[in-house]
Amino acid sequence: MLCVTVDGMTTHGRKRTRATFPEVKVPEVRLPPLRPHDGAELEPEGDYDGLAFTDAGFAGQSGIGARFLDCGLYRCALDGTELVAARFTDCVLDGVRGVGTDLSKAGLRDVEILDARLGGAQLHGASLERVVVRGGKIDYLNLRGAALKDVTFEGVVLSEADFGGARLERVVFRDCALRRADFTGARMTDVDLRGVTQLDVARGIEHLSGAVISPSQLLDLAPAFAAQIGVRVEPAAG
Repeated sequence: MLCVTVDGMTTHGRKRTRATFPEVKVPEVRLPPLRPHDGAELEPEGDYDGLAFTDAGFAGQSGIGARFLDCGLYRCALDGTELVAARFTDCVLDGVRGVGTDLSKAGLRDVEILDARLGGAQLHGASLERVVVRGGKIDYLNLRGAALKDVTFEGVVLSEADFGGARLERVVFRDCALRRADFTGARMTDVDLRGVTQLDVARGIEHLSGAVISPSQLLDLAPAFAAQIGVRVEPAAG
């Protein structure tokens, strides 16, 4: 049965109870003094510790399986960069940009992503824990089958994001635009959508169980909910 929380009140059958929403854990990234990267190309399985990558052009390079610890990536170009199964821990990605960045099966833990401009970023099968995505615009984000835990999206525009089959636990959206999102097969636990300024669900409306929405969002989504359960909405006769 679809059970959606509306502004803190849970409706399940005829029972209506006050719901409590757990606090989402946010990363506290405190980078040490960083050494400038020497400008070399990324290396598969490379180890990068305490480095600052500034205005670096990584387009088309491969860092498959690379490990980044206490690193800052500032205004880096990531067009077509292969970072499959890479690991980012206690890192800041500020102003990164690119099309087709491949982060599938990557692991991001205690990471801040700020003012990113990405298109077609691949994070399917990735693991995100204590991650903040703040500002910027990300188009066609692929999070199919990903695991998101304690993730905050704040002030970011997400256009046609694909959460198909993803697991979302303690995920909050604040001042975000979520356009044409796909939640097909998603599993949600304590997902807060109340701060979404534009909530447009293209597919998977039936998989919003475990999410909390506002009363105004419920009205916006009412036609989609009605269609999901086979209810026709028409003007009264006469």
